[in-house]
Amino acid sequence: MFDIRDARQYMERLLWIRTKEGEEKRLELKPAQRRLMDTVEELERQGKPVRIIVLKARQEGISTAISGFIFSRCATRENRAALLVAHVADATANLYNMHKRFYDRLPALLRPMRAASNAIEIVFANPSKDPNERAREPGLRSRIRCATAGGQGVGRSDTLQYVHLSEYAFWPDGVNAKTDVLLGILQAVPALPGTAVFIESTPNGYDDFHKLWTDAVAGRNDFYPLFIPWSQEPGYRRAVEPGTVWTDEERELMDRFGLEPEQMAWRRWCIANNCGGDLNRFHQEYPLTPEEAFIASGDCWFDTEVLTRRLGEIESGAGIGTSPHPSPAATPSPQGEGFGRGTRTAECRPCRRGRFAYRKVWSGDLKDKTLTDIRWVEDPRGPVTIWKDPEELVPYVLGGDTAGEGSDFFSAYVIDNTDAAMCARIWMQRDEAGYTEQVYCLGLHFNKALVGLEVNFSTFPTATLAAMGYPRLYVRQTEDSYNHEIRHSFGFRTDSVTRPALVSELRAVVHEHPELIRDADLIREMLVFVKDDRGKPAAMPGEHDDLVMGYGITLKIRGQQSAVRGTKRTRRGHYTEDMIEDWRRATPEQRKRLEEQWGRPY
Repeated sequence: MFDIRDARQYMERLLWIRTKEGEEKRLELKPAQRRLMDTVEELERQGKPVRIIVLKARQEGISTAISGFIFSRCATRENRAALLVAHVADATANLYNMHKRFYDRLPALLRPMRAASNAIEIVFANPSKDPNERAREPGLRSRIRCATAGGQGVGRSDTLQYVHLSEYAFWPDGVNAKTDVLLGILQAVPALPGTAVFIESTPNGYDDFHKLWTDAVAGRNDFYPLFIPWSQEPGYRRAVEPGTVWTDEERELMDRFGLEPEQMAWRRWCIANNCGGDLNRFHQEYPLTPEEAFIASGDCWFDTEVLTRRLGEIESGAGIGTSPHPSPAATPSPQGEGFGRGTRTAECRPCRRGRFAYRKVWSGDLKDKTLTDIRWVEDPRGPVTIWKDPEELVPYVLGGDTAGEGSDFFSAYVIDNTDAAMCARIWMQRDEAGYTEQVYCLGLHFNKALVGLEVNFSTFPTATLAAMGYPRLYVRQTEDSYNHEIRHSFGFRTDSVTRPALVSELRAVVHEHPELIRDADLIREMLVFVKDDRGKPAAMPGEHDDLVMGYGITLKIRGQQSAVRGTKRTRRGHYTEDMIEDWRRATPEQRKRLEEQWGRPY
């Protein structure tokens, strides 16, 4: 039975659109539009405000579906207010004309009263000039207003229930930055069930839209990230010419994404005719993955083709990787991937996410503390992700990057030192003490892993771990500037010598052993890690490299941990030649301290 308040039924039974061919026809939801409505309905079923950010290819009908949804709500409910903002005036006119067509083609009995409208607003209210008649039968008193980004007064409105921000990546940045306009609009929408905000756009490089998207994927805002690849548009197909021979790249795409020959024929045609033969332009306008969509303006330090392929492998095995926003309508299907030396397999998705809980016991003078009763607590938004639980007698390494200049994120990784397979991660903001305590617990959990944290901007985490008696800390050599004696200090220092070696080793790992990486968030950071104007590898302006540096430090400190599985009868450290020489020259007291950190060399 037809329910006029059911948005999907209303859209498909009552709304008419103008097609690309210039004809008017009833709206029939295409696959991409159905995915959008599936997400809307599931969020509403969960009692949540609808907040969706859509990253899409060109001309997939997403804007039409959003417009249909908003119109259905405003045309069937009282006292609703909607704001639609497009990037240019022509697009604003198109949105207005679409809603006007929706109204004009409604059956007369279902057409709500409409007051005199203009070129930017449709008002569902009694058009009578008689105040008594309007009071007696006011109509719905709902309205849909269209505006152009950058115009006067955009974002200054009454309370809104529905917002559609179209092609946000292409909004102009003028006197009023588009981020300020965005925040003003969002504050006009109460965070209540029954409201909806849609931000949709094709990509435009690493801009504000990219930041909104990555924050949504990482769970740093409440928007659900919905990606619509070009392959979901039925119209993107062409007949395959006789004698067509596919390239290795094209065959790989067909296997990886399940593309059909007609879709690949369209892809060839589009690259040649719509993108001037520029493959990067095609990836930006018609992406198959979110990472293809955002084309870096700088020269990426890592092999982007390898990274995007690995990211696809991770996400195909776990929906959207480590994101706290799993698809409402999707059922993840784990996929085994090879790691390390090829003899072990593991799911790419996190097997556990949460945090360590504990009880703090302070010393008498309240200067030092000990953590007891340590236990694991499942938490879908917790700072700790564990892909693979520790195995008995396996040596592990935990390296981390502390929040420093330009960043408020702390990161750390645990790897199995026998094959460098990634096992766990810490990723959290601001709380230096909490980060240190999670490192302490995670290190103990992984067989008292060797722990080495960056000490450039703060020595607090490393000093605290030492004061708490953590049993195995990374030791670096420093030379006394006065008497030139070699001293041993805890923690990893990133400097003009260690940093180039670190990022070069990372690049080699990506190129030669991408299967070692299980973290989708790390790969996303690597994709925006580029050569700056001076040729120095660094995160692009506005981006982060906490995970990149944390992983790099973990790899760099491996030499102070055993690389072979231990036995229950021995506890011997893994010494380099330089370390053995230091041990031989040390005094008995110095040897004792070294052995406490490194184990016995023989």
